[in-house]
Amino acid sequence: MGVRKKNMADQLKADRKQRAFAKLTNCPTSPRKMRLVADQVRGVEVEKALQILKFSPKEASINLEKLLLSAIANWQAKNEDATIEDAGLYVKTICVDSAGMLKRLRPAPQGRAHRIRKRSNHVTLELGSKNLSN
Repeated sequence: MGVRKKNMADQLKADRKQRAFAKLTNCPTSPRKMRLVADQVRGVEVEKALQILKFSPKEASINLEKLLLSAIANWQAKNEDATIEDAGLYVKTICVDSAGMLKRLRPAPQGRAHRIRKRSNHVTLELGSKNLSN
């Protein structure tokens, strides 16, 4: 039984080494705005996803483009002998989770104040490969 668990642990370690992902933490954009952009690139090939993010007018697309480039660089570091074109990379999963919220007061007329909630989020992006065993 102990040998079987050890083999499973070694298999999990090997699988973790093959995964290429990138994380973005405490991005000062609301999770809803980030999810709108993330939904556009989920399941799309990497080259097409980069073009979608590059020409998108949304502000959240700038951060997601940098995150995708970081994930590609992480994939290249793990798979030095393979090329992106031959691997058929695509955005396997992209998760947007809410992070901490800053509460601020904005001045308003007649001595009143509006409460402002500045939201932020965490994004995790994982790449998958269609042609290589990943």
